[in-house]
Amino acid sequence: MHLVVLIVGIVLLPEAYPLKCYECLPGSSGTCTDTEKECPSASYQCAALRVTSYAGGSELLNAQLKSCALPDECVEGSLNFGISRTAFNSKCCTSELCNSQPAPEPSKSSPNGKRCYHCDGQQCTATLNCAGNEDYCISAKVTAGGAKTVVKGCASKQVCAGIQNPNLKSLIQGEISCCQGDFCNSASSTSAGLLLLVAPLISLVMFS
Repeated sequence: MHLVVLIVGIVLLPEAYPLKCYECLPGSSGTCTDTEKECPSASYQCAALRVTSYAGGSELLNAQLKSCALPDECVEGSLNFGISRTAFNSKCCTSELCNSQPAPEPSKSSPNGKRCYHCDGQQCTATLNCAGNEDYCISAKVTAGGAKTVVKGCASKQVCAGIQNPNLKSLIQGEISCCQGDFCNSASSTSAGLLLLVAPLISLVMFS
């Protein structure tokens, strides 16, 4: 009898269908126009992402994006290279077209006591005080204009996890590594580009 009940229960279970979510990519104003998109599978959620970049105290980018995302791609964190800082703030949900609202602005962050190296001019031995939930040090060696360029700084744990995305690595075309511990990203290097990683980092989480 129990077996019959189990079989009937399995047969009557509703099939999991992919969600339909809003999708948009930012225009020149940093905002986007929503279109409806069916996610690749039922494993995906609806998500809104805001990417904000700063340099020298000035806001350089405030882009809003929407799409489907896997649960572990919904991140809140930042990537800090000293001369520039990029914050990611996402809002994920699990019902049909639930990502109609944009992700909120990132909260202001204070130094957290962690310290990493960052590149200043031709050297990568300058000290950078990490802020917010930046608890990892990061190093990236990328190809820009046919030359190898090194950037270093602080990063949040979730951002470091997202950086391992093979699609992002193919965009950057370089080596990326994160580590824990003060100044664990030591090594000699050449120079650092101001916002070299901002464009591919927009694809960091869910838009690759």
